[in-house]
Amino acid sequence: MAGRIPQNFIDELLVRIDIVDIVDAYVPLKKAGLNHQACCPFHDEKTPSFTVSQQKQFYHCFGCSANGTAISFLMEYLHMDFIEAIEDLASRAGVEIPRDASHALNTNNKSSELYELMEITTGYYSKQLRNHPKADSIISYLKGRGISGEIAAEYELGFAPPGWNNLITELGDSDESMKRLLKIGAIIENEHGGYYDRFRNRLTFPIRDQRGRAIAMGGRVMGDDKPKYLNSPETPIFHKGRELYGLYQARKVVKSLDSLYIVEGYMDVIALAQFGIRNVVASLGTATTPEHLNKMFRVTGKLIFCFDGDEPGKKAAWRALENALPLIRDGRQVYFMFLPEGEDPDTFVRSHGKESFLDANMRLPLSDFLFNSLHKNIDIKSLEGRSEMVSKALPYLNKLPSDPFKDILVQELSKITRYEAEDIEKRLLEVTPATSSKKPLKKQITEENKGIEKIRWIVRSLLHKPSLAVEIDTAESLNSFPSHGIIFLCELIEFIQSRPNITLGGILENWRDTKFERRLQELSSEEAVFNEIEVTTEVFLDAIKSLIKSNLKEFELLKGINSPSELTDEQKSRYRNIQKSGLD
Repeated sequence: MAGRIPQNFIDELLVRIDIVDIVDAYVPLKKAGLNHQACCPFHDEKTPSFTVSQQKQFYHCFGCSANGTAISFLMEYLHMDFIEAIEDLASRAGVEIPRDASHALNTNNKSSELYELMEITTGYYSKQLRNHPKADSIISYLKGRGISGEIAAEYELGFAPPGWNNLITELGDSDESMKRLLKIGAIIENEHGGYYDRFRNRLTFPIRDQRGRAIAMGGRVMGDDKPKYLNSPETPIFHKGRELYGLYQARKVVKSLDSLYIVEGYMDVIALAQFGIRNVVASLGTATTPEHLNKMFRVTGKLIFCFDGDEPGKKAAWRALENALPLIRDGRQVYFMFLPEGEDPDTFVRSHGKESFLDANMRLPLSDFLFNSLHKNIDIKSLEGRSEMVSKALPYLNKLPSDPFKDILVQELSKITRYEAEDIEKRLLEVTPATSSKKPLKKQITEENKGIEKIRWIVRSLLHKPSLAVEIDTAESLNSFPSHGIIFLCELIEFIQSRPNITLGGILENWRDTKFERRLQELSSEEAVFNEIEVTTEVFLDAIKSLIKSNLKEFELLKGINSPSELTDEQKSRYRNIQKSGLD
C-alpha cells in the first residue's frame, strides 16, 4: 500500500505535521523535559510511560512497547488503514496527495461509497422501527426485555419489515445501486439473476467499527424462522473476524476502559448496557480470534469472557483461551465467567442485578481455568496422573511468550504436580521447535556477534540522530564487505544523506511494509537508546571505522584458510567480493 504513494510525499507530509499535535488531540500530553508524556492509550496503566518525541516525530511506550509515527498512531488508535491515515494528515496539513496515488485513492473512494450506503441502510431500518405499521411486535419485544427508548436509539436498533424487496424498492432504483447493495451484503442474488432483501421481518443491529462507521448489520428473527440470528456476509468493508459489536459505543461512553466483558450475542450487549454496564462487546457469530484479542488489548489490559456454563460455552471459552495464550504478557489479564445453567447475561442481570454480575468472585483467572480443565479426569494424587498433567500442560505453556507470567505458571504447575520447576523448564525447551543444527566454531560466533552488534549500534544511532549520516564519507568502503546487515546499513546512510532533514518517523515510514520494518521499530524503541543524551560525531565515526577494520581483519582471516571447503557459502561470496574491491 505504501508504494502507491510517493515516498517523498510521505517524507514531506511528516515534516509538515507535528506528531505532538496529532497525539495530543486524542491523548492529552504533558511536557516532560525534551519530550511529552501521557498514560498509554494502548494499555491500562496508572503511571505515564507513553512518550512522544517532537524532535524525532516518534512515540514509544516503555510499558507495552507500542511505538511508531503519526501515521502509525492514527492507524493503531483510530484503526484507520494506511491510505486513510495519509488522507487525514494531508487534510490537516492542507496538501493534496499526488496523482501517483490515484489507484489507491480510487479504491478508497469506492470504500467510502460502501460506507455511505451502509449508513443509509442503517438509517432506513431505524426509521422503519419508528414508523412501520408492523413494527409493534418488535417494540413489544424490546419493552418485554426491559430495553428503554434511549438505549434502543443509542444502539440504533431498527426493523427490517416482512417482504422480499422493501430495501430494494427504497434504495435500488438502478443496476448500479443494486450492485452496491449486493456488495455490502444488504441484498442477495437468486439463481435467476434477481435480487431480494437479506433482512426480512427482523430486529436489526447496526455494526460499527471503532471509527463509528456503519460496516454491517445483524438481525434477530421475530418468529420461528431460521437462523435465529443473521449477520451480513464478509464484504470489502466488513470482516467479522476483526470486528466487535458494541466496541464503538463502549469507547464512546467510557473514555478509559479498565476492562472489557466479551459476551456472545447482540441482546446481551444491549441488556447489560440497559443496566449501566457499558464496557461490553460481542463477537459476531464467530470464535474470538487473535485479531479480536489484539484489538481489545489495545484499549484495555483486562478481558473478561462471559459464557453460558453449558458444554458449548466451555468449548468456546477454551478456544478463547488458546488464542489468548500467545498474547499474554505483563499488564494483560484474562478472566472467564461461567453463568449458571439456563442463564445468559441478559437473563442473569435481570434476575440477579448489576452488582451480582460485576462481582469479582464470578470470575475465574485464566491460570485456574487452564489447570482446572487440564487435570479434569486425571488422578492428580497418583504419580502417573501428575506425569500426565505435566505432559498435557507443556504445549499450552509453550504458547506463552517469555514473561514473568509464564514463569509463575511454571511454578504453579510445579506445586500442583510436585515436579521440579527447573525440570518443567527443561521439558519446555525440548518441545520448543529446534533451531538449525549447524554449530559454528565458538570463535566464529563471537566475531560475527561483535560485527552484528556494531551494525545494530550504528543503525540505532542513525535512527535517533540521523544528522550523523552527513558526516560519513566511507560508505564505499563499507560496500566492499557485502552482508545483509552492511548492505542495509549502506542503504540507510544513502537514504538519510539524500534527505538531510529526515526524522526518525520519516525513516520508519520509508521501510513500512518491508522485511526491515519490525527490526527498525525494535531498534528505535530500545529504552537505553531512546533516552540516550548524546552520541558524538567522533564516537560514531570511530564505530564506522571499527566496523571497516573488523571486516578487513575477517578478510585476512579468510585468506589464511588453506582449503575453500573450510568456508561457508556466505564466506566464499564475501571473500570474492572483497577481492574484487581491490582491498587485498
